[in-house]
Amino acid sequence: MNILAFGPNGSGKGTQGAIVKDKFGLDHIESGAIFREHIKGGTDLGKKAKEYIDRGDLVPDEITIPMVLETLAKSKEKGWLLDGFPRSLAQAEALDKALQESGMNLDYVIEIVLDRDTAKERIMGRRLCANDNNHPNHIAFEAIKPVEKGGKLVCRVCGGELSARADDQDEDAINKRHDIYYDDNTGTMAAVNYFKKNSDAKVISVDGSKGIKEISEEILNQLS
Repeated sequence: MNILAFGPNGSGKGTQGAIVKDKFGLDHIESGAIFREHIKGGTDLGKKAKEYIDRGDLVPDEITIPMVLETLAKSKEKGWLLDGFPRSLAQAEALDKALQESGMNLDYVIEIVLDRDTAKERIMGRRLCANDNNHPNHIAFEAIKPVEKGGKLVCRVCGGELSARADDQDEDAINKRHDIYYDDNTGTMAAVNYFKKNSDAKVISVDGSKGIKEISEEILNQLS
C-alpha cells in the first residue's frame, strides 16, 4: 500500500500519518527527514541540497525528486506513506511521472481539510515532545492539553519535555508556509487537485476540525 498524505501545517497530518503507519506497517517518509538523511550521509545529492538550504533557498526539483524516489524504492516491498511532498503542481506532475516510470503504484491520497485561520491557531498553540514529535500536545485544546508536573507542562502521552518551535510563534513564517499550501494555482492545493483528477488512487478527504480519534477512524475505515 502506497499513500500520499496532504494537509496544511497545523492539521495534524503527522499525527494521522503515524497512526496509519502503525496500523498497516508502512514506512512513514517525511520529506524533511529525507534531506537530513542525505546531508548527514554526505551523499552527492545531500551535498547539493545543503548548498541551497544553507543559502535559505528551496532545493530544486532535480535534486529533491531523485532523493524522494530513492527513499520510496527502499520501501517498495513494505509500502510507504509520503508526507510533505509534493508541495507544488510541478512536483506533483514530476512525481506522478516518476512513479509510473518506476512501476510504483499510488493507492491512496489522504487529504486533511482545514481552514487557514484554524490551522494557524493550532500551529501557535502546539507543543513538541522531546521524545516523539507526533505525540499531540496543544495548550488550547482540552483533549490534548499537556499535563502539569513539577510546576511545568510536560507531554500528555509520555511525560517528556515540551518546547515550541520558534517559527510556530512567527506569524509571518506561518503565513508563508500557508501561502504555499493553500495556493490552488501552482502550490500544494494544486498538487492535491492534480492527483484527484489524474490519478487512479482513491482519494480520502476528511474534516480536519474534528478530533484526532474521529479523523483516524474515518481514514482507517476507508483504507483497505
